[in-house]
Amino acid sequence: EDHHEDEDHHEDEDHHEGRHADEVKDVKPVAKQEDAVAHPAHVPAHEDNKPDARGRSDSVIAVLVLGCNRADALKRSITQILKARPSAEKFPIVVSLDCGVPAAEEAVQQFGHDVTLIKQPDLGPVDMGDLPAARRRNMESYYKISRHYKYALSQVFVKMKYETVIIVEDDLDIAGDFFEYMAAGERLMARDKTIWCVSAWNDNGKPDFIDESKPELLHRTDFFPGLGWMLKKDLWTELGGKWPKSFWDDWMRNPAQRNGRACIRPEISRTFTFGQRGASNGQYWAQHLQYIKMNKQNVEFTGMNLDYLLKDNYDKTFRDTVYSSPETGVSSIPVASAKSVRVTYANNVDFTRIAKQFRLMDDLRAGVPRMAYMGAVPFMYKGQRVYLAPPSTWEGYVN
Repeated sequence: EDHHEDEDHHEDEDHHEGRHADEVKDVKPVAKQEDAVAHPAHVPAHEDNKPDARGRSDSVIAVLVLGCNRADALKRSITQILKARPSAEKFPIVVSLDCGVPAAEEAVQQFGHDVTLIKQPDLGPVDMGDLPAARRRNMESYYKISRHYKYALSQVFVKMKYETVIIVEDDLDIAGDFFEYMAAGERLMARDKTIWCVSAWNDNGKPDFIDESKPELLHRTDFFPGLGWMLKKDLWTELGGKWPKSFWDDWMRNPAQRNGRACIRPEISRTFTFGQRGASNGQYWAQHLQYIKMNKQNVEFTGMNLDYLLKDNYDKTFRDTVYSSPETGVSSIPVASAKSVRVTYANNVDFTRIAKQFRLMDDLRAGVPRMAYMGAVPFMYKGQRVYLAPPSTWEGYVN
């Protein structure tokens, strides 16, 4: 049985062959900065965002590929990582296999010394506590996924002693500038402890909802997106001892774990999930994931000033932009002469109702809408920047 982490456990998805690895690179480089929300005009790179004597630009960032039984997916994923990564020294690859499937192991071994292979030693029955017997068969894979994550992250952080790790599951394509994005994101994490992850994914990343003219635009979000994401050792030290038995991603979204911290996420996704997210099947992939656009224009993030993403700079600018945008209704967009507009939701039920009108992702996790920051979800609609936002008196998420 194929088991694999899913972005939404309660939906179906199905298998698909997405874009090929050779489409990932060879795209026009972009290094521009235009006016955008909380996004300044071009300024020289900050001294802390360039290579320096402390070697920040040379920080080693391990790439952890998690696999189970899909040999073809593993080959596709690893091939793309090898093609896209700028340096074997900066981005060593560790592949962790669960499930004990010989074909998957053989697929990884074909890459020889380019990858380090580790194998989950515990392939036995998983502890599902007091879960009712009727639910065990459907739930077992989620427990195995969580167990595999705990094993693999312990290996890379504790045994191999890496300080920073990017997690890539075996059904993800990556954009040509994936590693530029992660390298720049790692520098932000080093400077701002309120950033607990950098994710390559935008849950609302369909073409109608993104500004395709701004591949360089990045955002803060209170939502944990996953799907190609980076964390640091101090976070694993904090979370590893209490790691959950199942549904690790929703567990991370709970306030007790998130603890007021944010992730960086892109306007245009830097990953694409090309197939069945193995612990589920059909519908969710067919209705949603297959339409998320992956970036095709390489952006030199490490040469840019990303200070606008630091909390001390971002929060006031973001809030001011949201609440100075004229308020309107869904049917009135676009509003002529307005740079951006705001649509107000009153509570979680109201958020879901309005999000459905836009055809945005309409669910919440631990009270946080997907891609929200300070309660507000930014997206494009009919060519205009929209903020689906709570009233200005908002005091925090309510589960």
